[in-house]
Amino acid sequence: MLGVALGIVVANAGEWLIHKHVLHGLGADRQSYWAFHWHDHHRHARRNSFRDEAYERSVFEPGGKSREALGLLSMAAAVSPLFPVAPWFVGTLWASGAAYYAVHRQSHLDPAWARKWVPWHYDHHMGANQHANWCVTFPLMDYVMGTRIPYAGTDAERLDQQKEQRRAASRAEFAARRQAEVSAAEAASVESASATERVGVSGQRAATVTGEPSLEPAA
Repeated sequence: MLGVALGIVVANAGEWLIHKHVLHGLGADRQSYWAFHWHDHHRHARRNSFRDEAYERSVFEPGGKSREALGLLSMAAAVSPLFPVAPWFVGTLWASGAAYYAVHRQSHLDPAWARKWVPWHYDHHMGANQHANWCVTFPLMDYVMGTRIPYAGTDAERLDQQKEQRRAASRAEFAARRQAEVSAAEAASVESASATERVGVSGQRAATVTGEPSLEPAA
């Protein structure tokens, strides 16, 4: 079973290294193949309280999700030649890759689930420092490398939640005020049209009594 233990450690180290140096390192360049992670995935998650709707779409659709899956399959294929001599090790790497994708997908479809079961990944996206908490499945290498920085359940998160609540209340107040202004303008427009119509009717009636044509437009 040494192969299993070694496979778990190597897979977790791979998560840490690839996430830090490839997805964030190379991905910082907008022209990079890996730019989808930092420039798209992180932006969507940050703006939508950790949720990324890309994971609702098919893995076969072009985009970051398909590139992520392709990268995992490529790594699985790369270690396949070792299977005859180290089946438990290679099998554990394959299982770890599948677990990575499943956990990552589920976490970004259900933020509450992520915050409870994989808080280190929730912290990676929602904390002040998005260049920490590199592991997704479990944070072994983050603890080893000193990059585990808690956010969920801390005072920092509570302060951010309070700020967001104030911003949401301000947005709601602005929207209500704007709606009231629009409603008032619409009511004034309707009243103006009604007044014009009443004037026109009065003019027609006056013309009928005097026998002279009305100068007011017909309603």
